[in-house]
Amino acid sequence: MAITSLPIAIGTVRKVFGSYVALNDVSLDVAAGEFLTLLGPSGSGKTTLLMALAGFVRPDSGSLIIGGRDVTRLSPEKREIGIVFQNYALFPHMSVLANVQYPLMLRRVPKAEARERALGALARVKLVGYGERNIAALSGGQRQRVALARAIVFEPRVMLMDEPLSALDKNLREHMQFEIRRLHDDLGVTTIYVTHDQREALTMSDRIAVMDAGEIQQIGKPSEIYHHPTNRFVAEFMGEANILPVGSLTQINGSTQDRQGFAMIRAESFHLDAADAEPDAIAITGSLCAKAFRGENWLLNVETEAGAQVMLSVPATRAACCAELRTGQAITAYAAASSVHTLPEEARR
Repeated sequence: MAITSLPIAIGTVRKVFGSYVALNDVSLDVAAGEFLTLLGPSGSGKTTLLMALAGFVRPDSGSLIIGGRDVTRLSPEKREIGIVFQNYALFPHMSVLANVQYPLMLRRVPKAEARERALGALARVKLVGYGERNIAALSGGQRQRVALARAIVFEPRVMLMDEPLSALDKNLREHMQFEIRRLHDDLGVTTIYVTHDQREALTMSDRIAVMDAGEIQQIGKPSEIYHHPTNRFVAEFMGEANILPVGSLTQINGSTQDRQGFAMIRAESFHLDAADAEPDAIAITGSLCAKAFRGENWLLNVETEAGAQVMLSVPATRAACCAELRTGQAITAYAAASSVHTLPEEARR
């Protein structure tokens, strides 16, 4: 199955529900064949934007262009978009095969051809031999695969996914992340994926658009979003971030920073061994407030003399000393200068 994907252009889309601004003049371009994730907390506007693209929400203003065609006022069935919902939206009274065939039957594809294409879609999602089973007899992961097969069976050139893995347990969710990305790479279909899970977005995406309060706060490649956030919201939403005044940081040689603004240092950038510190590393000293063992790492909460709370994430393989640490004990942690990302004063949002 080879699909010709389409680009998407979202132009200053605005949507207001009463006094609540769900989308505040959002603009976004998605390249043909790209996997873009809309990431943000509940109420950020990500699902509203996805539903506007799908045709289930009509914007108050702005434009939605897919492949050069303005679909802003088109009904959902005329947009030829594949959609995978959070709750799968499968028909429980139909067999697996009937569920996958359904979009083709709506398009009046001949029955024999619809069956053949549905079986092919099931094979793509690794459900060969499941066609005659009832939906109720399937596991959560299998139902998700059926929903994916149904979404791709009519060969859409745009795929929309609304938190499709949120109902799965952690191990299955992580496995399905790779499966969905593999399917995307095989088909080459333009995909917009909605999630509130930062790790999921980092794992699957070509680019991520971080949303909050109905606006895109930052858009970029996963590594750029994680290591070089443009404001405090993105820094803290994307992981364990320490935001400290640049002037409060001390280099390992004892000199202080004279730059203005605020620095973001990821918790995992710190280590406890002075022997591993680079010549230009920064050092933070404080007392241990709390600690927690998380399997792969130790999480340490340190309060500096200035009263700042600093979170350290120390790999368990390099943290044999952490088990013996006691609350109130003095700790010095080190981070390479390259791991310090400066946030300008105006970007502290």
